[in-house]
Amino acid sequence: MKHDLVVFVPGILGSRLTRDGSDVWNQSRQALFQLRHPGRALAGIALPPDIGDHRPEGDRRLVADGLLKSPDAMPGLLSCLGYPDVRAALGDLAEGQYVPFAYDWRLSNRLTAQDLKERIGRELSRWREQVDRHYPDRADEPKVILVCHSMGGLVGRYYLECLGGRETARTLVTLGTPHRGAAKAVRFLTGHGVGPVVGDGRLRRAGTGAIGRVVNEALRELALTLPSVGQLLPVYEAVTIPGKSRRRTLADRRHQVPDLPTAVVEDAFAFHREFEEARDANRRGDAGGRLPYRVHSLGGMAHPTVHGVELSPDGLRFTTELDASRPWSGDGTVPQESAFAGWALDYKEDGIWNGYRHADMAGGGSVGHQLAVIREGLPAGDMLAADEEFGLEVPEYAAAGAPFEVLASGTGLVDRNLRAVLRQDGVPYGEPVPFVSDGAGGLRAELEGGPGTWVLEVLSERPRMLCREVVTLAGA
Repeated sequence: MKHDLVVFVPGILGSRLTRDGSDVWNQSRQALFQLRHPGRALAGIALPPDIGDHRPEGDRRLVADGLLKSPDAMPGLLSCLGYPDVRAALGDLAEGQYVPFAYDWRLSNRLTAQDLKERIGRELSRWREQVDRHYPDRADEPKVILVCHSMGGLVGRYYLECLGGRETARTLVTLGTPHRGAAKAVRFLTGHGVGPVVGDGRLRRAGTGAIGRVVNEALRELALTLPSVGQLLPVYEAVTIPGKSRRRTLADRRHQVPDLPTAVVEDAFAFHREFEEARDANRRGDAGGRLPYRVHSLGGMAHPTVHGVELSPDGLRFTTELDASRPWSGDGTVPQESAFAGWALDYKEDGIWNGYRHADMAGGGSVGHQLAVIREGLPAGDMLAADEEFGLEVPEYAAAGAPFEVLASGTGLVDRNLRAVLRQDGVPYGEPVPFVSDGAGGLRAELEGGPGTWVLEVLSERPRMLCREVVTLAGA
């Protein structure tokens, strides 16, 4: 309702982590991509081994110093365009009604959910003391609207069902949340995050070579120390085996994924199981089995998205399709099926679908409109027309100064004048590049840029749509 407290929970990378006022992740990432002591580049942000659900001490403890405002990425896993406009997207909020919850995204989501509980307890008490000045004619006492991007939705739902948050919640909105995990986490944790991977879409990933191998290993070593990354692993049947029709889960010990530690897999499944058991126990006490709060899940569609891993004799293959039964899509990071909050909603059509990529899920124009509608208590929009969307395959990491490829797929794209441009700090790098036929029924564009973090923008006409992604270009 309009008078409720609105709490925004960002995703992984979405909070600026600092030590003595300096952005630790940004410094570490720059050193890594410039290949200065790659083995030590990420030491400043790594956690002690086997930290579990505990907090680090000493220099390992970092400060979550507000939401990320500018684009950033952990290539091969997640990217984020920042959150400069979330408050504006929510419409006319009173002073003190919006609470951004920055947190240390390295830590276990269980620990972050506890921090969220404590923060909401303080902020809701404060807001209830102030609400009369802004909404004197309200129908009831204010509750909480949780708006969560990506991994933030896992934090939010754990708080609601495992830590008693459902008693004060009015609505949970998830934006591209991997409710059942994301197979890209398998790539990342096995050292296949960037560079060419057999079976992973049609994109020609050129120019990474030895640099990509060094980056992959350094990022893997970091990720294995971060409980939050392991908790992004898929818990659906994401493992396929050549010659066998039945899919398996990562927890199947007879067919384990090489280089993926058993303890990391077990913690991911335990984290989801704790939530599911708490939800089921709570529901038995709900009238009619209905949740006491509303759930809206917003997710992306149309983009080729890694859905699973194949245990091939030649090594791991990562696939954008689990079988040939139907089209498989998502937001480029989270599969559409995982972005759907099936634990709360009955039908896929109950989700709110759009053509935005994962990095832009909390900042897209139509998403902002949906958030404002939800806050007003009005019915949310239906699934968007599929013929208006187009899918992109984008390399999140490539070599600076060398051409890289972007692919587009969809219906009627030839007449929509697709063009792509790289931007840094809002400034375009050259003129927009038009897409041309790729010879396989889709379109392609070739771009290049200097070292750094770039925002790739792909614009179409009739209807006009803008799709954005973060691309890291690394210099030797």
